[in-house]
Amino acid sequence: MIKIGILGAGHLGKIHIRCIKALEEYQLVGFYDPDDTNAASAIDEFDIVRYGDADLLIADCDVIDIVTPTIAHFEMAKRCILSGKDVFIEKPITHTIEEAKELVELSKSLGILIQVGHVERFNPAFLALKNIPLNPMFIEAHRLAAFNPRGTDVSVVLDLMIHDLDLILSCMNAEVSEIRATGVSILSDSPDIANVRLEFVNGAVANLTASRISMKQMRKLRIFQPDAYISLDFLDKNAQIIRLYNEEPADKAGSLMSLDTNNGKKYIEIEMPESTEGNAIKMELSYFAEAHKNRTTPVVSAMDGYRALVLAHKILDAIEVHAKKVDNYNTDN
Repeated sequence: MIKIGILGAGHLGKIHIRCIKALEEYQLVGFYDPDDTNAASAIDEFDIVRYGDADLLIADCDVIDIVTPTIAHFEMAKRCILSGKDVFIEKPITHTIEEAKELVELSKSLGILIQVGHVERFNPAFLALKNIPLNPMFIEAHRLAAFNPRGTDVSVVLDLMIHDLDLILSCMNAEVSEIRATGVSILSDSPDIANVRLEFVNGAVANLTASRISMKQMRKLRIFQPDAYISLDFLDKNAQIIRLYNEEPADKAGSLMSLDTNNGKKYIEIEMPESTEGNAIKMELSYFAEAHKNRTTPVVSAMDGYRALVLAHKILDAIEVHAKKVDNYNTDN
């Protein structure tokens, strides 16, 4: 069994503790959290050992799961890496791009594995596409949530939208060439609502909206490509694929819907790929164990986390530029 320790026993940390205790790959050694309230709650609920020193916990473990506030990710991960321990880090990988770059370079030089907690990669809706060739030309993402003070240490871009940025980068085989973005701060000091348009060098476009002050929950991603329309619902954990044929394939004769158009008859196929039920956090932690044992690149690597963070910060810069334009316009008028 892999000896694992957890840094951080807040809301998400407790979810990780519960998942790890249910996985046979791990032996949970203990946790470190300087907050006495968090610690007491974790001990009471899970009957696990609290360490008063993070370095002692790191020394006693094979791997470390970092579920601290984002601001502490870099310091804790660096201490783990320098101690020779593979690390799982909740998203975003770090608070700043410079910190993420240092972790990527340090882990590479020392042969340490980092997996980043972009959990939607393990959502059954996204996993249903694993055998589907993707060639997106337009992507639309909506991620809406009710306000929760717990996530306001970072902007909505780093809190919510970064999930969709990671998903888009994982299936888009092209670099971003242009960013247009706007954001509004309502209940916190950083943007609580953001809308972003990304253009890629291959001509593809992605339009993303994220809000943490919505009256309803929504986590949807829609992919439009020349041969298909793909709709993913991360809340309901299902996927739908609609394909359009100019001619009815012989192996699908009689099973497709026909549609009369100005360009002749077309044939529509609606597919609902089977999605496997499962806990996405348990799954990502299980894959981390597999990567650790086999010394293979994690499904969501440090570089993946770095790329998503870089794009997120470019979006934040674009939001700031747009805000200044609005301020200048209002001042002049």
